[in-house]
Amino acid sequence: QVHLVESGGGLVQAGGSLRLSCAASGSIFSFNMGWYRQAPGKQRELVASSTSAGWTKYQDSVKGRFTITRDNAKNTVYLQMNSLEPEDTAVYHCNAVTHYGANYWGQGTQVTVSS
Repeated sequence: QVHLVESGGGLVQAGGSLRLSCAASGSIFSFNMGWYRQAPGKQRELVASSTSAGWTKYQDSVKGRFTITRDNAKNTVYLQMNSLEPEDTAVYHCNAVTHYGANYWGQGTQVTVSS
């Protein structure tokens, strides 16, 4: 069992920045990690992902603005979000996929961007 705890959300004005953190209860060295978001009335969508091999992938709408990084020594994944837009308002969830295919989710952290 892997527990994920997100933090760092909040209210920010358009153009501002936030850094989200996802702390795992154990080693994430071999895990593929991702950040997803879900806005009211919409489906959960992938924002950014980081494989155990170090590859990263981003949703087109956040490319150039968001950066996913991981600190395996701290069992933590980060999402640096710059130039935030009202459309980025959502609950952001951390996801871990283990090397044996198990899938874990955090409870989420609210990000609200005001115009």
